[in-house]
Amino acid sequence: MPEFTNVFAELHKIMAPYAAKLDIKKDDETELYVDTRHIQKNKKPLFFGAVQVKKSYVSFHLMPVYVKPELLASLSPELKSRMQGKSCFNFTAVEPALIKELTALTKAGYTSYKEQGFVQ
Repeated sequence: MPEFTNVFAELHKIMAPYAAKLDIKKDDETELYVDTRHIQKNKKPLFFGAVQVKKSYVSFHLMPVYVKPELLASLSPELKSRMQGKSCFNFTAVEPALIKELTALTKAGYTSYKEQGFVQ
């Protein structure tokens, strides 16, 4: 997957500052997977997000937008077109405007989790 190295690196940069404050389950050249330390009723930690290299794209998962969909209200049509499901964004190239918007959305998601008491 060398064609996605730059895409993964850019998306990893968005997630990394939050990963450092949370619980990193995996961090290698193809995946960064992050849970919170908040334990749910099912006795499993609450998922925060992940960046994963797939066969034909790089996915950026952001669970706070699933928990609080209002975070998506001001999403641009361009970023919305990257959505797969309710909390995943897929990229095949680095698009600076979308990276900037996703960075702000991730920050808002972390803030939302903090307000809900899921993170410190």
